[in-house]
Amino acid sequence: MNAMLEAAKAAKKDVASLTTVQKNLALEAMAQALEAGEDTILAANALDLEAAAGHISQVMLDRLRLNHSRIAAMAEGIRQVAALPDPVGKVLEEHTRHNGLCIQKVAVPMGVIAIIYESRPNVTSDAAALALKSGNVCILRGGKEAFRSCDAIVDALRSGLKSQGISEDAVSLVQDTSRSSATELMTANGYIDLLIPRGGAGLINACLKTATVPCIATGTGICHVYVEKSADQDMALSIIENAKTSRPSVCNAEEVLLVDKAIAPEFLPKLQKQFSAGKHPVELRLDPFAASIIPGTPAGDRDFDTEFLDYILAVKCVEDINQAIAHIAAHSTGHSEAIVTKDRNAMAAFTAGVDSAAVYVNASTRFTDGGEFGLGCEMGISTQKLHARGPMGLKELTTYKYVVYGHGNIR
Repeated sequence: MNAMLEAAKAAKKDVASLTTVQKNLALEAMAQALEAGEDTILAANALDLEAAAGHISQVMLDRLRLNHSRIAAMAEGIRQVAALPDPVGKVLEEHTRHNGLCIQKVAVPMGVIAIIYESRPNVTSDAAALALKSGNVCILRGGKEAFRSCDAIVDALRSGLKSQGISEDAVSLVQDTSRSSATELMTANGYIDLLIPRGGAGLINACLKTATVPCIATGTGICHVYVEKSADQDMALSIIENAKTSRPSVCNAEEVLLVDKAIAPEFLPKLQKQFSAGKHPVELRLDPFAASIIPGTPAGDRDFDTEFLDYILAVKCVEDINQAIAHIAAHSTGHSEAIVTKDRNAMAAFTAGVDSAAVYVNASTRFTDGGEFGLGCEMGISTQKLHARGPMGLKELTTYKYVVYGHGNIR
């Protein structure tokens, strides 16, 4: 690990000084190398899938699985990042003082960014692309379930960098997937300028408790959809189905449904019918009021505080919008929440009262994503408030410094 940290630190000055043209050419070369290495990457992924079968759920296996279209999407994500404006060197603010000093606030790279993530191989290419375009070096530490896949992806990305004369140490993958390697990254003061954990609650909490390097909390998504009494119920059913079932293993999937009691007797049977007839039946974990209307599993004490990442949905009936907002405040992880309503006063109350990184009106929570927000891809979804919040793109991977121009000024 120490050799990797030293190499990354040595590479950061050269990476930070790359021109926009150099970075974009390198990104295109990385995308082409991914496409050229598809067979090798898929073979490695097949070994990961074989080893994980029987140890993780089918939903999580799907999260791990790669195929031609997913690799093509990874390459396209890199190209989308290349097409975005370069944030490095941008003058964010500028003003001239009474004494003639011209003070500029200029965006600069963070330096060396470490990303600890779990079983999603596509994070590998997303993170590498965003780090390079923002002038940063990245050290990647994937989970053991996806190690072979991530290793093959990084080999391809490094070959793309090498073809453009850029240090391969701009992107590296930790070969040790034990907890000790994660702890080393969390405490690598003097080497790591920013740590981004991307995964479940256990990983996030471990980083927040252990890290002595700067750390941004991302991830866990106990996302809510609230069906307000004036809602278009067909719209609500469509949004809920998308938010819960389109990809339940991701952090922007819905985990909790709140329904106004005034419409619950009419709405909940429709919901049950829709989910029972779907391709993937959803287990409904019901509070007592909902359970008096439709059959389902009684909600346990922790069901409204659980990121299921599966075809499970906790359902609670609320008196009004104030109780919905209060429930979200008590149980949300600050990721994404949605209201379905026709009432403009309800829209205003919800968007003002809900304190999460993304708040939706009449749309699915599944849009909380770097690509969907026009960021190309993302380094993660920040659920904190300092420096970065929501999908983390290029701008969030820079800091700034002040550049001051004078005329022999003295104080």
